[in-house]
Amino acid sequence: MEQGEHVRDEARSYAAARKERTTDTDRWLKDLFRTASDGEQVSLVAVGSLGRGELAPGSDLDLVLLHNGRSDVSRIADRIWYPIWDSAIGLDHSVRTVDEAVAVARDDLKAVLGLIQARHVAGDAELTRRAREAVLAEWRADSRRRLGELRDAADQRAQVSGELAFLLEPDLKDGRGGLRDVQAMQAVAAAWVASAPGPRAREAHEFILDVRHALHVVTARGTDRLVLQEQDAVAGLLGLLDAEAVMRRLAEAGRTITHAFDATWRTVDRLLSGPAPRGRRPLADGVVEHGGEVVLARGATPRKDPVLVLRAAAAAAESGLPLAPATVSVLAAQSAPMPVPWPEEARDALVSMLGAGRAAVPVWEELDQAGIIVRLLPDWERVRHRPQRHPIHRFTVDRHLIEAAANAASHTREVSRPDLLLISALLHDIGKGWPGDHSSTGEVVVRDIGARLGLPPQDVDILATVVRHHLLLPETATRRDLDDPVTIEKVAATVGSRQVLELLAALAVADGNATSPAAWNTWKAGLVADLVRRVRSVLSGSPPPKAPTLSPQQAALARHGGGAVRVNGGAVTVVAPDRAGLLWSAAGVLAAHRLVVRSASAASAGATAVIEFSVIPEYGSPPDPATLEADLRLVLAGRLDIEQRLARRVRAMRPVRVPVAPPKVTLVDDASATATVVEVRAHDKPGLLWRIGRAFGDCGLDVRAARVETLGAEAVDVFYVVDRVGRPLSDSTQRNQVRDAVLAALR
Repeated sequence: MEQGEHVRDEARSYAAARKERTTDTDRWLKDLFRTASDGEQVSLVAVGSLGRGELAPGSDLDLVLLHNGRSDVSRIADRIWYPIWDSAIGLDHSVRTVDEAVAVARDDLKAVLGLIQARHVAGDAELTRRAREAVLAEWRADSRRRLGELRDAADQRAQVSGELAFLLEPDLKDGRGGLRDVQAMQAVAAAWVASAPGPRAREAHEFILDVRHALHVVTARGTDRLVLQEQDAVAGLLGLLDAEAVMRRLAEAGRTITHAFDATWRTVDRLLSGPAPRGRRPLADGVVEHGGEVVLARGATPRKDPVLVLRAAAAAAESGLPLAPATVSVLAAQSAPMPVPWPEEARDALVSMLGAGRAAVPVWEELDQAGIIVRLLPDWERVRHRPQRHPIHRFTVDRHLIEAAANAASHTREVSRPDLLLISALLHDIGKGWPGDHSSTGEVVVRDIGARLGLPPQDVDILATVVRHHLLLPETATRRDLDDPVTIEKVAATVGSRQVLELLAALAVADGNATSPAAWNTWKAGLVADLVRRVRSVLSGSPPPKAPTLSPQQAALARHGGGAVRVNGGAVTVVAPDRAGLLWSAAGVLAAHRLVVRSASAASAGATAVIEFSVIPEYGSPPDPATLEADLRLVLAGRLDIEQRLARRVRAMRPVRVPVAPPKVTLVDDASATATVVEVRAHDKPGLLWRIGRAFGDCGLDVRAARVETLGAEAVDVFYVVDRVGRPLSDSTQRNQVRDAVLAALR
């Protein structure tokens, strides 16, 4: 028999055992009730696990004796409670009239949650019905207040008990994603505010009940914490191979319930906060915001557009909005397979999503829950829900990886290749899905993934090196003598370049913070920073890219002088007499036409400048080439107020809700003898190049050459600027003014 079939058989047997235990307990309680009462105007009601039919071997009994003012109710109660106590079964009991039950439920969350799911056991069924319906009526009428109370209780439980999916010794009942969260979702459904848990959440709930049942059998007591020493035995009772297998299944179940729980509360918020603003605001090609969620635009076709799923995910992360559940379902069911290797647009969308930082985590979780991630990256399946059985780790392998990538987004300004930093953070522990040293196996796996992503061979080599040596800096810093020159020389020889060193340094911080507070602290951070400083002094620096020069075709255009504009698909060429502000004026026209500049180069020959832009539409179809050419010619002639047009676009844009790393502006010394080199790192947004260029113009500078590149959502730009008389900037005050002006333009 296959292990999966064995597990299903065991699950069925435990579910049947709970049902049988509930039936047997009901029969016993009915016998006790008959001997204690004539059944007139009194009823015995089951709440808690007995009321829900989830009675495990170590469960207590939660009972309410309802009555209609009988004077002998205390005698009836004693004749029921004492035999239960004599049997050594835990008992939580109360005696109430219907009005008293309703009054208690009005102010006691535990009481109302029990009575919402109360089940009649014996006696006057009409009394039970009246109490339950009265409690439900008040619960629904006062849902705004009571659901807020319910949510606060869930938050407090999570704060105390942690997240079931990621704990070494999870609390099956009170942990986030545990049994209490399912009960909370059922209570929301009882308020008629959101649907009851769906089939995937119900299946996950049943598995956690099975684990709890097996735990009670193993320990012979009613406990809800699955401690390390009991995990192998529990796995055996469930027909699973070992402790790792049961913890992996438990992590999956906990995350499924957490996902459903969060979706439930989004529905609650939406319904109780009133109608969302109407209308559909474009976010990306084929993606819009509607009702506070990210949805597909009318006419978007996932079957014909394999990159749409990643554009939607990037738009959701960058806007800080959730993907609508219906949209995720459509994308999961209808998305065309991603071509291999991935197109550049797909890779950029992945990097843009990761670059959103913390906002990327819930979006990734949505895609993962829908099975989209493993279709995009098949190797992800090996680390999905994989527990890390060491107290230093607070997450499963897959969650640790996306947490590390989210952390890395804060360090994108510290590296020359933010895209490789984010991808390496996402994949640095991918080798943990295979036997052997995970750094070595990860190097092999990540080469395959890098090729799948469409990275050029030299980038795949860098990615593989970073994954292979992602522990080099923290291990060396804490285990070797940093004053020994041999230590520094070995690290320098291993990393080979400053580019790899800066990637490893940023990844060490992101990885450590994603592991646990014990894995990264001020002491370790200081040691790693000291090691990086020493190794950097040994390695030769990487100069900024050389100022671009004209190709033969561009030189031929420049020889004609005058002004010319050519639009060929995503390639836009501008040839014009060289003058201050030419680059950013042309960039402003592109931004006004909803075109995103992915790369640009500007160079000049004599008195003529040639600018080459590579652009893509922000959303929808590209603008009409003839109109674009006409506006570019108008701006070259000084007859178009592009600033006013861009200002209208900015006013119509939604403010960025997701925090991003602050921009960084660096004036590079000794990089050019004829110009000052200004490096700009910033989060890309419409009109960014225009704003940078205008800041240079306000400072009286001319851009002699430029190399602009956007990696995901990160702009990595280099400008060669001179003052009004054509000289590099030498005055420190002027240099500081330029830096401050560009930073101000980026904020």
